[in-house]
Amino acid sequence: MLVIVFAGTVFVQVLMLWMLISGNDPEDGSLPLTPLRVITVLGLVSVQVALLCVWRLVTMVQRDTVFSPAAFRYVDVMTGAIVAAALVWFTVTAVNAPDQRDDPGVTLIMGGVGVAILGVALIVRVLRILLAKAVTREVEAARLRADLDEVI
Repeated sequence: MLVIVFAGTVFVQVLMLWMLISGNDPEDGSLPLTPLRVITVLGLVSVQVALLCVWRLVTMVQRDTVFSPAAFRYVDVMTGAIVAAALVWFTVTAVNAPDQRDDPGVTLIMGGVGVAILGVALIVRVLRILLAKAVTREVEAARLRADLDEVI
């Protein structure tokens, strides 16, 4: 699933970059350098970074090395990517807001989605704290096992 989502984001990103560089829009043949297209490419980068971190953490789980200090780097990068995605979404909301003067509810809903994305970052942060506690307990258990082995 991670490979499919990653490949889909790369496909959309390459298509967007090609349209920005070439100036060709498949729909009408013209493509101005719009902020939303640039923001989309940046948003996809943050999604790709988060996917790569999840992929690496899944690999660590399979190798039974997730309860190590090395996992913190991936969790921290993933948190940063999620916050970056929220900032990109807030930028999309701000760029889209002038077009929604007749219906400001759309802008409020989009702002709520941005807050929800930040909520995901908060959940990942809490999970990082739990991971830190698990790593501490794993180190302590290894020390106790070593002490027990010496006694036996």
